[in-house]
Amino acid sequence: MRALHRALRMDRVVIVNPSVYGADNSCTLDAMKQLGPRARGIAVIDDQTSAGQLEEMDRAGVRGIRLNFENFGQTNPDVARKAFQSAVERLANRKWHIQIYTRLEVIEGLHKEIMAAPLPVVFDHFGGAKASLGTGQAGFDTMLDLLRSGKAYVKISGAYRSSAKAPDYPDVAPLAKALIAANVERIVWGSDWPHPAGGALPGHSASDIAPLLQIDDGRLLNQLAVWAPDAGVRKKILVDNPARLYGF
Repeated sequence: MRALHRALRMDRVVIVNPSVYGADNSCTLDAMKQLGPRARGIAVIDDQTSAGQLEEMDRAGVRGIRLNFENFGQTNPDVARKAFQSAVERLANRKWHIQIYTRLEVIEGLHKEIMAAPLPVVFDHFGGAKASLGTGQAGFDTMLDLLRSGKAYVKISGAYRSSAKAPDYPDVAPLAKALIAANVERIVWGSDWPHPAGGALPGHSASDIAPLLQIDDGRLLNQLAVWAPDAGVRKKILVDNPARLYGF
């Protein structure tokens, strides 16, 4: 990761606890300790995570928790709603946020709850929008509405999860531009490094260490200038918005 940051000239990092570790955040916390004040973290918690552990993570630089519905095939809005409400209750009185990896139909089902929540929500990877379906796909307007309201942020990250048109993913550009136009103050960028496949691969069992996706990180970062040609807009996405959201 340090080598990647040198190549991309990145100073700050937000480490999201990998789903494979479940609610064990020790590896993420150790990395944050090694990196010092330039690092922040997003944790994964469960019913066994104590208030004391949350306090310890807060002091270490954790600024939110992640709900991963997508990798576990959870597309039932009712189940997602219950998990979201539980997360809101756990984070009461903390200046944290909830990061959600899911798809547009679940975001649509959570619209009311997100609007009523006392903390921000961050949608991973274009909110699960599919580039091939364009900006008119079901649920995209709901995500734009949440962006405009200021209640939600969207990560324009992992373009390869939205599009199969490697290496530049040109069909992602209309999605990115629509999101930025909706509310540039609520857009953040992420590398999604080290690019785990995120699902079962042919020839690999569930217990295998699957190979990482081979993504050109520099080329992917260069697409940000296509999505946001204005340098001032890119500064908001890369510097100002994450400083506000993660407390840098």
